[in-house]
Amino acid sequence: MTIGDPTKLKVAKELGRPGILFCLARAPGSTRLFTGCSDGKVYDLDIAAEKPEAKEFVGHESYVTGLALAGGALVSGSWDGSLIWWNIETREVIRKVAAHARWVRGVTASPDGKLISSVSDDMTCKLWNAETGELVRTLEGHEKTTPHHYPSMLFVSAFSADGQRLATADKVGHVVIWDVATGNKLAAVEAPTMYTWDPRQRRHSIGGIRSLAFSPDGKLLATGGIGQIENIDHLGAAARIEVFDWQEGKRTHEFPGDNYKGLIEQLAFTPAGDTLIATGGDNNGFIKFVDLKDNKIIHQDKAPMHVYAMSVGEMWDTLYAAGHGKIVAWEFKAEAPAPAAETAAEGESKSP
Repeated sequence: MTIGDPTKLKVAKELGRPGILFCLARAPGSTRLFTGCSDGKVYDLDIAAEKPEAKEFVGHESYVTGLALAGGALVSGSWDGSLIWWNIETREVIRKVAAHARWVRGVTASPDGKLISSVSDDMTCKLWNAETGELVRTLEGHEKTTPHHYPSMLFVSAFSADGQRLATADKVGHVVIWDVATGNKLAAVEAPTMYTWDPRQRRHSIGGIRSLAFSPDGKLLATGGIGQIENIDHLGAAARIEVFDWQEGKRTHEFPGDNYKGLIEQLAFTPAGDTLIATGGDNNGFIKFVDLKDNKIIHQDKAPMHVYAMSVGEMWDTLYAAGHGKIVAWEFKAEAPAPAAETAAEGESKSP
């Protein structure tokens, strides 16, 4: 599949919303978006509508920080430690599960929609039956504390395209790759540069891997976060991407950032596997297109807000994003080719 032209990137629609939108799910083949908000609610809206009307899902007690569509239901995760399965048409709760002992950082559906992965600051990743809500297994492979004896955080998980592998990543830059069918640990890679510890002024740490993506063939694993931070009270370091051949345990690419500071909050490989799309931010936001073959940034631009989550359209020429107070749709469509010139024969046939 040929993707749109990143250099033609433009904001097609921008919609202001109260609060911080931490997560995003899109109904396949549509412009219907579900977003999780800092007010503890999930919102359902069609961004293509002339006047989008947000409908509320009410059931969580705190920030909604993870969303996934699976098995015909919407599954949300929250700071309150729970997962909720929703009927997307009636907005009623199907089931609510006390999933984790601490904040649920992310919720991801397997490509076949049969499993839900949830990650939490209790440093476990749990796999759930998407249809029944039953716990399938718990994956434990991350330390509960940092090397400096402070609580760690488990930020993100990602399935491979075939659904056979799952990666999880934490605050100190430790990534574990799991066999989904057995729960066995297959490999681990490290990106410690994305973790900053301040031993003097604050005695505090910041950073961590905030985004993961497998290449379509499953051979590469991209990680996103932020580089070393001088002032840990702010996200004042360059956004950072590292890509690994996880089976060999080798880093294949490194993009330490240039014009834009902040966290890489989400990553996506294009279908050919040769380009990465990255979004994120600090106080502001950005979007980047990274060419892995030539090891360079193809295009990057400011976003209207710090971007927490994104979804790419099926034709790979539209991107939907949610973040600080806004939802945005970008287009990066290639220009249509000019009509072919008439052939000489056609010209002759039209001559008087």
